[in-house]
Amino acid sequence: MNISLEKVLRIPKTHITKERFHLHRTTPPVFNKSHQRIAVAVYFFCLGLSFATWASRIPDIKASLRLSEALLGTLLLALPAGQMLTLPFSGRIVARYGSKITLGIAFVFYAFSLTNLGLAKEGWQLGLALFAMGISGNLCNISVNTQAVSVEKMYGRPILASFHGVWSTAGFSGALIGLLMISLKLTPYQHFWIIAIAGIISTFFANRFLTESATTSPSQESTEKTSRFRKPPKVILQLGIIGFCCMASEGTMFDWSGVYFQKIVKAEGSLIPLGYASFMIMMALGRFTGDKLQVRFGKQRMLQLNGLLIFTGLSTAIFFPQLLTATLGFIIVGFGVSSVVPMVYSTAGKIPGMAPSIALAGVSGISYLGFLLGPPLIGFVAELTDLRFSFGIISVMGLLIALLVPRISAFK
Repeated sequence: MNISLEKVLRIPKTHITKERFHLHRTTPPVFNKSHQRIAVAVYFFCLGLSFATWASRIPDIKASLRLSEALLGTLLLALPAGQMLTLPFSGRIVARYGSKITLGIAFVFYAFSLTNLGLAKEGWQLGLALFAMGISGNLCNISVNTQAVSVEKMYGRPILASFHGVWSTAGFSGALIGLLMISLKLTPYQHFWIIAIAGIISTFFANRFLTESATTSPSQESTEKTSRFRKPPKVILQLGIIGFCCMASEGTMFDWSGVYFQKIVKAEGSLIPLGYASFMIMMALGRFTGDKLQVRFGKQRMLQLNGLLIFTGLSTAIFFPQLLTATLGFIIVGFGVSSVVPMVYSTAGKIPGMAPSIALAGVSGISYLGFLLGPPLIGFVAELTDLRFSFGIISVMGLLIALLVPRISAFK
C-alpha cells in the first residue's frame, strides 16, 4: 500500500519539494563555540609541534650536511625571509578567501615543507625548503590568529593568550618526541613525515569546526588596492612597536640564554640549559594564566606590568649574574613576555574599519622584525662591549613597553 509522505505528515503537497528536502538533509550541523575553540587550539598545537620538530633535528641535519656554524646561521635566515616576503599580501589573501580556507590549505603546505627539510642533500636545498616553510608558516600564522580573534569575540572575554600557551606546550612536546625519535634511530625525514601525517589528519578534522570568516567584497578589494601604498594607521605602528620590543626580548632569550649562562653565569655543563628551560616553562604558564589576569587588571595595566617584569628580570640577571639570581631573573622575563603578543594581536584584530587579517599582518610584520633583529643586535653589541651590556639594551625595551602603553588609545 502506497502512503505518501504528505498524507502521513498531513502537509499539503505543495509544501514539500525535492529542493527543500535536499537542502534540509545537507544543512551542515551547528557547532558551539567550545568546538571552535578546540579546533583553533588543535591548529596552534600542530603548528608549534611542527616547528619544534624541525628545531629538535637541526643538529642532525647540520652534521649530515657538514655545515659550519656560520653557514647554518645564514641558511636559518631563509625561514624568516620567507615569512617577511609574504607579509605585504598575506593579510589580503586571508581577507579575500577567508581564514578557514587559507589555514586549511596553508597547513598542508607547511607540513609538506617540513618533510622537504629532511630531503635536503645540499645547503642550498635546505635553504630553499626553509624559505618555502616560512611562506606557508606566515599564512598559517595570520589565519590561525584571525580565527583565534574570532573565537575570542564569541566568548566575550580574553582567551587569546591560552592559544599561544598551547603553542608553547607543543614546543615541549616536540622536543620530547624528538628525543624519542633519535633514540629509535629514525632519520629526520622519517621523523618529519610522522609529524606531518599526524598534523594533516588532526587539522583535517579540526578544520570543519572553524568559523567562516567573512571575505572582502569586490568594492572593498578595489578600495584596498587604491590604498595599498598608504602609510599604515597610527595604531598599527603603535601596536607593532610594542610587539617589536617584546619579540626582541623573546628572540634574545631563545638564542642567547644558553650563552649567557655559559659565559656570564659560569654555569656547569648540565646547568647551562637551566636559564632557557626556566624561561620557557614560565612563558607557557604565563600564557595559560594571562587571560584571567587581563580580566582582573585590564589590558593596559597588564601590559605595563609585563614590560616592567621584562625590565626587572633582565636587570636581575645582569646585576646579579649568579646561578640562582640569574635563573630567577629569566623566570621573571618568561612571565613578562608571555601575554604581550597575544594581547597586542587581540587588540589589532578588533580595530574598527579594518579586516582582522590585514591588521594582524601589519602588526605581526613590525613585531617579527624584533625577533629577527634582536639576536643579531645582541651579538654585535657583545662583540664591541660585553654580553651583559647588550642584555641591558634589551631590558630597556621592556621599560619602553611600560612607558608606551598608556599613550596608545586602543588600550584605554
